[in-house]
Amino acid sequence: MPQLTPYRRLFGLPGARAFTAGNLIARLPMGMFSVSAVVMIAGTRGSYALAGAVTATGLAATAVVAPWTARLVDRHGQAKVALPATMIAVLGSLALLLCVRCDAPDWTLFASYAATATTPNTGGMSRARWAHLLAGDAKGLHTANSFEQAADELCFMLGPVLAAFLCGAFFPEAGTLVGAVLLLAGMVWFTTRRATEPPVRARIPAKAPLRAPGMPPLLAVCLAMGAVFGSTEVVTLAFADALGHRSAAGAVLALQAAGSCAAGLLYGAAGRAAARLAWCVAAMTALLTLPLLAAALTGSLPLVAGALLIAGMSTAPTMVTTMTLVQQRTPEGRLNEGMTLAVTGLLGGIACGSALGGWTVQHMSATAGYGIPVTAAAVALALSLAGASNRFTDQRTPH
Repeated sequence: MPQLTPYRRLFGLPGARAFTAGNLIARLPMGMFSVSAVVMIAGTRGSYALAGAVTATGLAATAVVAPWTARLVDRHGQAKVALPATMIAVLGSLALLLCVRCDAPDWTLFASYAATATTPNTGGMSRARWAHLLAGDAKGLHTANSFEQAADELCFMLGPVLAAFLCGAFFPEAGTLVGAVLLLAGMVWFTTRRATEPPVRARIPAKAPLRAPGMPPLLAVCLAMGAVFGSTEVVTLAFADALGHRSAAGAVLALQAAGSCAAGLLYGAAGRAAARLAWCVAAMTALLTLPLLAAALTGSLPLVAGALLIAGMSTAPTMVTTMTLVQQRTPEGRLNEGMTLAVTGLLGGIACGSALGGWTVQHMSATAGYGIPVTAAAVALALSLAGASNRFTDQRTPH
């Protein structure tokens, strides 16, 4: 098939299949740990509030620690930093499991889960390898970024399903245990594929990615887009629960991720990125009105699921374009740090979106909650337009 030709070329590069396999194994647990922790803690302690607080603490710790871990990766190399950092995170997950199993005090759960914040940004390290292998090949790099975004969607689609199955079919700690094993095994495989690892620069640029031209508004867009994802998840769970179909919520969210995954692969086969991020965000904003309309006009979960499937098709192209811009604006030699800052912005937005979506559902209705993703996308659109305008002004200003 012609659509597969760019991907055949991509994985025909020496070592590409090997490091991708390890990275995917290590990345799958990213969609497992949060769900596993909630099921494990709530199932044994009988408190969703405690489970939510523990996972929120881990997210906050990640937002602080992840950029520092990424900076060390850029400075000393993936193999030297990522594997030890992963081992610390795995020990944190195992400590959480033991604390829950042994009925340890609640504060030990917070401390254990916070230790998992050292988990390296596996997607960022993979993208850094592609950037190294495909230096000067814009079309090839676009295909690689599209594949990586599709892989993100696939892992976050399959991860929660696998975690819920393991915790329900075996024992509450099974999801966390399997996730820790997969993370460590995948990272060992990934970091030992040294032939494709980007070389460490003798001198790291002094300018931090956060202060690079055009990066702050781009990270603000990531924050707003994260709010889209976080609020959509919470509102969809609440909408399905209100209709008496709580168990179907996972399948509905999986449809949205499936739409994004498929769109990402097709977008990569197109061979070039969109000229402007604003066009992608505008499409996302428009398509996100479909779930709101389906919920408000019909109240039908199948129609909302179909609307989310269509709306999800705008996610991957938007994220691919965003990550491409992050790569372009990050100072050379600090790519992993720049990528991690973008992911941190997304995580912060997901936390804010989850909280705002939950408040709206609690005080208004699940249907009204679908207005939050639309609003967050509109904010992202305004920010992308403002950022594009500022860059154009900077380029026109004489120096």
